[in-house]
Order: sequence, then structure tokens, then C-alpha cells
Amino acid sequence: MTTLRNPAADTAEEIAALLGDLDRPCWIIRHDGRVAATADEGLAARGRILAAVGPLPPERLGDSAFRAAHGVRAAYAAGAMANGIASPELVIAMAEAGYLASYGAAGVPPAGVEAALAELSARLRAKPYAVNLIHSPSEPALERAIVDACLRHDVQCVEASAFMDLTAEVVRYRAAGLAVNPQGGIEIRHRIIAKVSRVEVAELFLRPAPQRLVTPLVESGRITPAQGDLVTRVPMADDITAEADSGGHTDRRPLVVLLPELIAARDRVAGGVPATAIVRIGAAGGIGTPDAAATAFAMGAAYIVTGSVNQSAREAQQCEATKRLLATAQFADCVMAPSSDMFELGVQVQVLRRGTMFATRAQRLYDLYRAYDGIDAIPAEVRGDLEATLFRRPLQTVWQDCVAFFTERDPAQLVSAERDPKARMALVFRWYLGLSSGWSIRGEAERAADYQIWCGPAMGGFNTWAAGSYLAEPANRAVADIADQLMTGAAYLTRVAQLRTAGVRLPAAVARYLPRPMEE
Repeated sequence: MTTLRNPAADTAEEIAALLGDLDRPCWIIRHDGRVAATADEGLAARGRILAAVGPLPPERLGDSAFRAAHGVRAAYAAGAMANGIASPELVIAMAEAGYLASYGAAGVPPAGVEAALAELSARLRAKPYAVNLIHSPSEPALERAIVDACLRHDVQCVEASAFMDLTAEVVRYRAAGLAVNPQGGIEIRHRIIAKVSRVEVAELFLRPAPQRLVTPLVESGRITPAQGDLVTRVPMADDITAEADSGGHTDRRPLVVLLPELIAARDRVAGGVPATAIVRIGAAGGIGTPDAAATAFAMGAAYIVTGSVNQSAREAQQCEATKRLLATAQFADCVMAPSSDMFELGVQVQVLRRGTMFATRAQRLYDLYRAYDGIDAIPAEVRGDLEATLFRRPLQTVWQDCVAFFTERDPAQLVSAERDPKARMALVFRWYLGLSSGWSIRGEAERAADYQIWCGPAMGGFNTWAAGSYLAEPANRAVADIADQLMTGAAYLTRVAQLRTAGVRLPAAVARYLPRPMEE
């Protein structure tokens, strides 16, 4: 092993400065009987070169095809955070800084999505952005409404999340953007980034659309016969994000297992479907530090996606009290709780445990749903406690609220609920789960104990890394600056790792990258 002794850079800080100059190479040489680190090409030429790292600007990390396809400067994206937490302001800030970000359309009423997309299309024009298309098995009308809005506003990229199977709507979006170019190839104008945590779901997006979904779309006139033909000849997704231990919907898969599995699945499917070979595999979940970002790229991620860490950023649509809770979170301060959108299926989301009782209360509702056939079957004293603590109103009043809400949003939900007491109970319980994230977003102080704050362990990792720096204060957390810091740190640590792999022993302090304002 080579040890740096009395290098040209005399201190760990000076060595770090050499490696931190990402636009210049750095050589480890033996010169005049000593080992030195230098960025001076002339000095390197006069000595014996023991190891070297080339320039590595953050923009070179990941797959250049991702940058080209999406028109961005770095292989980094800010993923969607539902209920508009990933706000138009957040998306615009990222786009103007040359990054991709996805608007959090999930859970936003159709009118709100319409207004947000109108703002994005007007302010960004040709700049890149994406819109979240979340699978909504209990409310298919919402999935259709988001696709309709994306088509009206010529949205060229969607981030498809929480899908367990392909649906007609995601196929319709893909097909509507396909055409034959002058060279006879297929032009893809509607890009799809599929966020998945299971190989079997990834394979659905790696392959072309199945005929079972295409034929009804063509027969109903929702896509043309030509589009129906083209969508069976290209993969459903351009990019597939391996979603590991993330906030919100997650299977809490370890990234070091999931990412290689999806890369292997892509290569396997490409053996029979050659067009699949160009699908890029990215990484998300648990990425909240430069070390995590560098690790993901080292494992072969074409790009990385952050989520939880952006929720405490200035541009995120969260109240200040919630942002401060997030800024104090540690990596173990997360817990799983029943989800609102897939409550009946038992699907869970990862939320912040610190400072809120939401997870415990939501689990109680799910346990009652499993145990009883309807609200009337729940013991009177239990119903009374629910009305006093969770709902703070009679359950009959909550049901009337549900009727008013779904009459406007998705009337089909009420048809089954009128016939089935258990379905009605699910809607009433979903009232609490659905509103709890809104209480957090709006900062309703009297409901602080019920805040549903989607969060993964990356938030705790980020807070530990940022402690003592300017990023420790939520007011200083700008979403594009977070991206810059993570990507710059990832490039720096990649160069450190390259030297270590070559056998160079560096001072321990050199192997850390701490947040520093970009102007320094």
C-alpha cells in the first residue's frame, strides 16, 4: 500500500483541495525520495507516477444518455412528493438549475393539477420537467384525469409510481407520444420514468405494451391504430428507477440488492426484446448524502433520484413546523403506516415517527377495518373514542363529507359504498388518512399530533451530514443547492475511492465531503 507522507499538499485540507478541484487531474507521485500529491502536470512528469485520477465534474457522473434524453446537465432528479409537496416552485427551481424534477400530482384534485401544469408549461416552456402519474386502483378516474391533463399541456415526461400492473392510462400516455420519424424509426415524445421496487413490475415497463390493453384503447378511439401498433414495438419506459428504502410508498428493499437485480433484469429481457437494451436503470431510496450518491453511481446507476431530503427544502410545499421536524429526524425515526390510496389492499407507506402519532392511529383504523364488517359493527365505546380523538366529529358527519368529496372527485366510489358497509367504512377511515397529510402541509397546529409526513431514512442521513453546516437550518435548504452539494460530493468521493482502489492511503479527513456554499 502507498502512504501519503509529506506530500506536496502538506495538510489534509490541502490534499482535499487538490481532489476537490474536480476539473483537474490529480497525481500521486514519488519525487525526490518522497510521495506527493499534485495537480501540476510538469511536476508529475518529473516524478514516478504511482496513481492518478482524471477530472470528474459532477456532470460526468451517471449515464450521458439520461442527460441527453431529458435535456439536463446532470444525471440527477428530484422525485415526486404527493399532494403537491413537490410543488411547481420546486420543479421550476430545479429546471432553471438544469435538473429534472417531478411535480407531485398524486392526491391533488384535478383542478389543482390543471392549474399547476398550466403554470409549469407557461413558466418553463422548453425547460425539462416531469409530472407524477401514480397508480390509483381504488380511484381510476384520478389516473385518467392526470393523463388527460398531461396530454392537454403537452407534458413530455411522467414519473409513473406505485404501479403493480400496467393500466390503460399509462399505455395511452405512452402511445399518444409515438410517431414515425423521417428516417423510419420510432420517435418517442412521451417519456416514462417508472419507479419500481419489484423485478416483476420492472419487466412490465421493460417490455412493450400488451395487446390486452392496446386493443381496447384502439377500439374505443382513445389512441389511433398507428399508435396502437407503435406502442407494441417499444419498451413502456425509457428509464426505470430502483426504489429502495424511500419515504411514502415503498417495499423497503435494500438498494445494494435491488439495483443489480433490475440491471440484470433489463439485460435479460433485452436478450429477447433488443429495444430494451437502451432502458436506463436509476437509483432512489436512501440517497441523502454524497456517500450514498457515489455508491449508487459506483453500482452502475444511470442516474439518482432524491425525495425525502427535498421535503425540507424552501421550495417544498410543507409548513415550517413540519420542515423543522424533518430537519431533526434521525435515520431510525421512520415507521410504516397504512396508506390512504390503497388502504383496502393493506399497502403501507413510510412516514416520520418523531413528533406525530399518525402511524399508531392509522394502524388502529386498519386493524378495525380488518376486524369488523362495517362501522355499525364496531363497539359503541370504540366508535365514541374514534369520534373524540381521531375524527373529532360524529362518524355520520364524516360519511357526509365523504359523499360530498367523492361526488365531485370520483362518484364510482360511492356506488359500492352504498351497497357494502365495509366499503363505506373504508372511505370513512380514508378520510382521516387522506386529510392528515394536508394538515401537515398547511400547518394546522391543532392537528399536529396527526401529521402524516412521508419520510425515509435518507432524511436522517442528510441531517447527520449537514449538522454544523449552513444546511443544518431548513431556511438555507434550497432544492437545487442540495442537488449541487450531493452531486459535487459524490464526484469528490468517487475520486477518493479511485485513489484508495489504487492502493493510496489518504488521511481520514480527506475521505469526507462536507457541505460548503458553491461560491467558495
